[in-house]
Amino acid sequence: MKNLLLPLKKTLLTASLLCAALPQIAQADLLDDIKQKGEIVIATEARYAPFEMLEDGKIVGYGKDILDQILKDLPGVKLTQLDLPFQGILAGLSAKRYDFVATSLTITQKRMDKYAFSYPISTAAIAILKRKGDDRITKPEDMGGMRIGTQAGSSQLTVIENFEKEVLIPQGEGYKSIKHFTDYNEAYAALASRRIDIVPQALPNLAPIVKQRPDMFEIVQPAFGPETYYGWVGRKDADSASLVQFFSDGIEKLQKSGKLAELQQKWFGFTMDLPVGELPTPQH
Repeated sequence: MKNLLLPLKKTLLTASLLCAALPQIAQADLLDDIKQKGEIVIATEARYAPFEMLEDGKIVGYGKDILDQILKDLPGVKLTQLDLPFQGILAGLSAKRYDFVATSLTITQKRMDKYAFSYPISTAAIAILKRKGDDRITKPEDMGGMRIGTQAGSSQLTVIENFEKEVLIPQGEGYKSIKHFTDYNEAYAALASRRIDIVPQALPNLAPIVKQRPDMFEIVQPAFGPETYYGWVGRKDADSASLVQFFSDGIEKLQKSGKLAELQQKWFGFTMDLPVGELPTPQH
């Protein structure tokens, strides 16, 4: 009888050991995995000056400077940064092709429903870029009848469409057309060649364009649409929560030290009033 019970005891012992191991499996943590591997893989769209852009084959810009500062708190971890098209960058994150997305994404409710945002890195208030000397447009309400240029899949497109529906059409005239481009550089080129009339875009992106080409472009203010911000994103799951918080903590640290304002002055020529230590509720 004693011999017959031995296999049963071994089976029960094995089962209890497996059960004890299950909670550890469930508590997998992406940030810990990154530290153990010694590598973090981050996706960026490097065609969004001055946030992210290519210079001599390397990614540079405001976002890259922030990233480098934050990753100082992950000593021994190598950064692998991928330059990818904007249109598929979030789908790739969901498919776990990389750990995190550090590119300028407008914080919207629709995106927050699917992804976990970091604290804001910049304002995303939308102003209007026009050709210098084009007196047809002096304020956002003058966009009626204009040919608009924007990036396909951008959140700015939603703001532009809502402004047409809520303001322009009630006052008499919507846009003449909306042209969708792969990236904003194509839209700026189309504006310069008179194929479109204006490019509504986030003010931080427009300021350097005008600084580089003051003979060609100028900005129409005030900004229009809801108050918006740019942030970075990770997957919205328990595995990624600590990594997203790591980046939020890093952004907050840079804000409080004054380093973030220093980088804003470097890349935009002005500083921004951003929420500190919190993720604002999107207005759209």
